[in-house]
Amino acid sequence: MKIEWAPLKVSPARRLQTFVTALFTMAFLVLLFCSYLFVAASLFYGGLVLRSLILIYLVYMYVDHKRTHSIIDSNGWMLNRTNTLHRSYRNYFPVELVKTVELPPNRNYILASFPHGILGTGIGINMGVEISKWLELFPKIRPKVGTLDQHFQVPFMREALRSWGLVSVSKGALIHMLTKSNDPKHADNRDGFTSNAVAILVGGAQEAMDSHPGQYTLTLKSRKGFVKMAIRTGSSIVPSFSFGEVDIFDQVPNPPNSLVRRVQSVVKKLTGVAPLIPVGRGFFNYTFGFLPQRRRIVQVVGSPIDVVQSAEPDAAYVDKIHGQVMEALQKMFDQYKEQYIPQSKNTKLIIQ
Repeated sequence: MKIEWAPLKVSPARRLQTFVTALFTMAFLVLLFCSYLFVAASLFYGGLVLRSLILIYLVYMYVDHKRTHSIIDSNGWMLNRTNTLHRSYRNYFPVELVKTVELPPNRNYILASFPHGILGTGIGINMGVEISKWLELFPKIRPKVGTLDQHFQVPFMREALRSWGLVSVSKGALIHMLTKSNDPKHADNRDGFTSNAVAILVGGAQEAMDSHPGQYTLTLKSRKGFVKMAIRTGSSIVPSFSFGEVDIFDQVPNPPNSLVRRVQSVVKKLTGVAPLIPVGRGFFNYTFGFLPQRRRIVQVVGSPIDVVQSAEPDAAYVDKIHGQVMEALQKMFDQYKEQYIPQSKNTKLIIQ
């Protein structure tokens, strides 16, 4: 294997982008490991005061999650959702955001977001850690990113995720977010915002296992839970497509029925998380490593699909709205692929 080395003379700005991207790429694993290690070490080796503080925090975390689903209703501490370091993370790829229509802030939204890619990086930046562009294009709409509920049951890590605008995709958490009042005078809207937009990476871990550069394979045909949630809460569904998301990482070959895929499927079934083995670049080479490649990601936010609210969604109506989402995604892909995908002539969208 021939190694392609990075040039020695690189601007300080690009070095900073690479460093910050490395931190965010490893953030989840580092936070997960360090959180459990710190709690275990404190309980086993800490003094009475430290042990007591840890136990109090664990009780608080449990009670707070049961009561509020660990949600921060507002945009939170803005310094943690847009700053110079986070903008360096955005500019590394770079990640862009494209508005196609107005989204009135008089209702709540589910952004049905595709493709998942390895990490969901485009969505995570635009609606999570660096929301300045979102707030410019969609004023008065709070951006949130849905993730697995168990992430908010990890001590200390949950605090970082909450501060970055992540929310649980549990039924209770989504209902809490999507039934918030849109009245500017309501107490919940004292921050000047009147709408919530929750991005859900509908394809999840299954779609992530199909992520390879240049291949846009969506897991959607059997995923209808987000449609039912939209109908129950009266939220509009906004199809969102991140061009280039699949190109920042490859992964170890895992074709269907291979040993790697079978192991991934078993672990996903048990934990909800697929153990992917990503292949990226290194700090000083472009051939291998854990860093994502510098590839442009463009998140296109489509037109809202309005629904008729119902506490008990009718199956036929769910299928109708679900079909509209699939049609909208196909239309978006066909309309924008030549603009945002290099050498897109033979690139096709596969919905399974």
